[in-house]
Amino acid sequence: MLRLIAHRGPDGSGVYTDGAFGLGHRRLSIIDLSTAGHQPMATADGRYVLSYNGEVYNFKEIREELIALGYSFQSRTDSEVVLKALVQWGLGAIPRFNGMFALALWDSHTKELTLARDRFGIKPLYCSWSGGDFMFASEIKALLAHPAFQVNVDLEGLTEYMTFQNFLTPRTLFHNVTLLPPGTWMTVKAGKPAEPTRYWDFDFIEPEFARDDDSYLEEFKSLFDAAVRRQLVADCPVGSYLSGGMDSSMITGVAARHIDHLHTFTVGFDLRSASGMEIFFDERAVAEHISYLFNTEQYEFVLKAGDMERIIPKLVWHLEEPRIGQSYPNMYAARLARHYNKVVLSGAGGDELFGGYPWRYYRSVVNDDFEHYIDKYYQFWQRLIPNRHLRAVLSPVWESVEHVWTRDIFKNVFKTHSDQLSRPEDYINHSLYFEARTFLHGLLVVEDKLSMAHGLETRVPFLDNQLVDFAMRLPARQKLGKLDEVIRLNENEPGPKTEKYFQKARDGKLILRRAARDYLPESVTDGSKQGFSAPDASWFRGESIDYVRSKIFNRDAKIYDYLDYNSSKVLIDEHMNGTENRRLLIWSLLYLEQWCESFLYPSQPFLPSPSESEQPAMDAILV
Repeated sequence: MLRLIAHRGPDGSGVYTDGAFGLGHRRLSIIDLSTAGHQPMATADGRYVLSYNGEVYNFKEIREELIALGYSFQSRTDSEVVLKALVQWGLGAIPRFNGMFALALWDSHTKELTLARDRFGIKPLYCSWSGGDFMFASEIKALLAHPAFQVNVDLEGLTEYMTFQNFLTPRTLFHNVTLLPPGTWMTVKAGKPAEPTRYWDFDFIEPEFARDDDSYLEEFKSLFDAAVRRQLVADCPVGSYLSGGMDSSMITGVAARHIDHLHTFTVGFDLRSASGMEIFFDERAVAEHISYLFNTEQYEFVLKAGDMERIIPKLVWHLEEPRIGQSYPNMYAARLARHYNKVVLSGAGGDELFGGYPWRYYRSVVNDDFEHYIDKYYQFWQRLIPNRHLRAVLSPVWESVEHVWTRDIFKNVFKTHSDQLSRPEDYINHSLYFEARTFLHGLLVVEDKLSMAHGLETRVPFLDNQLVDFAMRLPARQKLGKLDEVIRLNENEPGPKTEKYFQKARDGKLILRRAARDYLPESVTDGSKQGFSAPDASWFRGESIDYVRSKIFNRDAKIYDYLDYNSSKVLIDEHMNGTENRRLLIWSLLYLEQWCESFLYPSQPFLPSPSESEQPAMDAILV
């Protein structure tokens, strides 16, 4: 099991056993590179044993508290602080941690196992009950080595994914494997399955009395600067992604004040065959200008159509469960960054916390009631196959999944939130809640898997506890500037309203735009939102069309054991003839076909060769 996740920790490994319980760890050393940080880490009396993946950025403050209580420390690691904090405060220690983590704590006296995940789900933790054995790991592939584990498709998970291009529940594409939800912990005793307990959740609320703009702006600047500085702690080089967008540019600007010749990394796209909106997808020119302003050491990589085909087997093996978007550019970005750094900063979270997708929120800001809101937003989030086509596409397995109501899955995301909504701001905050709980979580799973595939740690300063607390209490009008216009719109008026109602205007993240004007050019602070995406809609019709045809126009493709070929082809043809943009569906079908080849019908055993597991860092560099 450890060999299959050797890429996550190329700097060391350790195993602890206690009767029927076993705990393994792969180490990626970031703080205190000495052997004092070896894991699994036990208390002096041997009662508690910890395996922990992540970084707790406020560990020095917690360490001082523990020293005042009489604790001593043998290392400078945050791991030892986490262990002793759990001993001192029990589960009450977990909400104190400002950082990213997945942890397992074994109590050898009570024979209890405690599992926990950070507030936002930055670090993954998978669980499975198989043949009476309870298993857990940072990646699903570790479970494959266990003799009790068998790979099968979770058909309900497949239905969920083919609707949302994501998983809104703890399900995965692997039968009998669930992802411990963010912000939860779970205690496991032998033979006694446990339900996760939520200790934290997002809660976007309009303040009863709003403050003035300058007050909010100054607080944001202070919190953001502190968040970036807090996440620079490391005993190895720290770099930053630089997409050319506002979020990564702001992080780079702050980090460059504290790191001389900061390494920055940009992935661009060859747009010679792009068309439509995709001709604007390459942001290298803006990123190069930002690099010049902050005197960073800039590195770039340019993706072409064939790069997707080359990387997809490796990407699927490392990402395992499919998630939102076409994630292969992230794989190349991580590989580039790992050439020069062991830690990289990412701008993930800025959009979801501060309203970066206004054209999405505005679709459902004026409603009759909560159910009306659910209907409208649920319809928008059917990213792959709309309900009217779902039964036909899933007809080979429909009898097994016809009880799955994806609208209920969507609505259940809000089950802990009030449905007494009266103001447009209430609906905006509900949309922010949904996207933070689901869309952001999908992005974080992708980012962790594809960076750790190269022994690279990604940090996300926007997901600092204090900054998130601030964002959740920030009035919607500090994030969105066209709310009044949307409120005045009559949604039932005749004629096209696309430009007026769903436009990708220079809107969203207003407070970030104001803060960034101190050190970023107007072209960045007043620019339109641009996601990190390749021009695949054009490539699928052009340079990659033969690859697409060979994989998913093939009636013998393995995915058609679960999907109907004719119904799927109708939707794909709509993309090929230009009547619909189905790039997300085509990507997902390509991914699922490779997933079947990699996990359901592998041509070779799952275990890597000894040379691969013994030298994962060099392997990552040479690929």
